[in-house]
Amino acid sequence: MTTEPRVLSASEWDAWLGCPELAFGGVPIAPESRELYAALIEPRRALGHWDGADCVGTAGSYSFRLTVPGGAAVPAAGVTMVSVAATHRRQGLLTSMMRRQLDDVRSWGEPLAVLLASEPGIYGRFGYGAATTETNLRIDTSQVRLALPPGTDGVRVRRSSPMTALDACEAVYARLAEARPGTPVRRPGWERMAVSDPESARKGGSPLQCVLAERDGEVTGYATFHLRPAWDDAGPRGTVAVRDLAALDPASYAALWHFVFGIDLTSVVECRNRPVDDAVLRMVSDVRRCEVRQRDGLYVRLVELGLALEARTYRTPVDVVLEVEDTFCPWNAGRWRLTADSKGAAVCRRTDDEPELALSVSDLGAAYLGGVSLTTLAAAGLVRELRVGALAGAAPAFSSDVQPWCPHGF
Repeated sequence: MTTEPRVLSASEWDAWLGCPELAFGGVPIAPESRELYAALIEPRRALGHWDGADCVGTAGSYSFRLTVPGGAAVPAAGVTMVSVAATHRRQGLLTSMMRRQLDDVRSWGEPLAVLLASEPGIYGRFGYGAATTETNLRIDTSQVRLALPPGTDGVRVRRSSPMTALDACEAVYARLAEARPGTPVRRPGWERMAVSDPESARKGGSPLQCVLAERDGEVTGYATFHLRPAWDDAGPRGTVAVRDLAALDPASYAALWHFVFGIDLTSVVECRNRPVDDAVLRMVSDVRRCEVRQRDGLYVRLVELGLALEARTYRTPVDVVLEVEDTFCPWNAGRWRLTADSKGAAVCRRTDDEPELALSVSDLGAAYLGGVSLTTLAAAGLVRELRVGALAGAAPAFSSDVQPWCPHGF
């Protein structure tokens, strides 16, 4: 097959979306989800491979702004809907789509591309590095207690419908997004994703429920969740499946966790995606009964290396020459001098100076948000120190007080 990926036309949307639908198991996507995806993906950002009338490969991206260390919201392509039909694997379709997509992203002036990988082994060859970690919890609330900070009793927790509470929840999300690297700053329309509730995604649970935390009449946090009733011979064994839980202060945060722990007829709280440094892990009486599991989260690809490194700030002053390998986007390959002052402001320019650290663009992407240490990468043989002391100077600069996290899928 000799076709090239091309931009989707409006009339091809259903056929295009049918390709990832089939590739991810053939389960029909709920109509409301199809409509939402269509509203959020700009047509110019959707690529497809076609074999006659059949769409056999897809790759799209959302227009994001991603919070990076220092709090800047940097333009980024949120890569999504990547699929290749089973009948057309091993024919170069994925590589050609990744090539076209990154060229497009560069032309749009977006220095970053990010994605959530269906399988971790796929995207490293295209320069993506795993930059965040997701924590999954399954908490036995019949055995685990919470240590509540002062002021928790002063927080009011009240029920609301998810739609009624949406604006208040989005205001809380927006304030928190400024403080945590890896968090997308949601553009208009994305608030709908937070309350999208197709029955097929509930896993036998209730419609989406919502509670708000309030202090002095101001909304300071929220939680959304499904309830999955269950019973055995000993009585109720229901599960609270938390989708989102966020708050602006420790007391509001604790009040929301206290509420979900205490819902009648339940004995388990499940969370599929929490930050690796989630404060709740320091509030629980027995972390062993929380069944903490971790997995890779957001993958980062530096599309314009110099602009990307200048967009974030650095925790300590740094002056280092990086030798970067990037075979897929060769405009990034070579030597770059990164300097940052005591305020964290950075300059990154091409240089002919002798390199001090050598690494691939995917490993630089892994370290970019501050969640993966250059020292750890060096211990794994992925960063090579070419000047003694260069690693000790650069590693603290790249680190972050707050661990990076992407709180939702896309």
